[in-house]
Amino acid sequence: MKPVLCQFVRHWGLRLALVLSVAVGCWGAGFLWFLRLTSQEAQYPGMADGIVVLTGGADRVELALHLLSDGRADKLLISGIGGGADLSVLGRGSGVDTAALARRITLGRHANSTFGNAQETAAWVNDNQIRSLLVVTAYYHMPRALVELRHVLPDTTLLAEPVLLPGGTKRTLLSRLMAEEYSKYLIALTGVTAWLPVRDTPRHTGHAG
Repeated sequence: MKPVLCQFVRHWGLRLALVLSVAVGCWGAGFLWFLRLTSQEAQYPGMADGIVVLTGGADRVELALHLLSDGRADKLLISGIGGGADLSVLGRGSGVDTAALARRITLGRHANSTFGNAQETAAWVNDNQIRSLLVVTAYYHMPRALVELRHVLPDTTLLAEPVLLPGGTKRTLLSRLMAEEYSKYLIALTGVTAWLPVRDTPRHTGHAG
């Protein structure tokens, strides 16, 4: 390799290494901030006009049903629920009598992503003239969920109701989960998710009762 070419490669190689080091350092510092953010204790907000639960675990739906049953809000949207999911089964698993609450519960079967959850929630919020919303999802997912919801509901007050993971969750699994979620959170902050391929089905929501 000629001396000039060697010098060129060395020069740009060092610059690339520097850029990568700075990028990794920024990602690491941001990740530590993200861990601190998600470890904060819930504020346990009071009443709201509505509740939305972003499905992904039975414990999320259970908490949302209890919040509705306790009178923390008048309406509940279960966003991203599977097409064959039955409300009465969810109620039995949660220890909540859903028969009396069915008219206040909307089943959202549109969303297959957090972006889809936000779109589905925005339509429901606008249909029901909701100004304040309790958001129920896993604690590690909450920052990204709030970002996506704020993109489409800038005038709605969002109140976090995070759900913790079971105590026996393995540390290696939790570390990988948090790292993946932080990367997705950064993508959500940019608004790029609105331009990604759509994984959600055409909008369809309906009252459970």
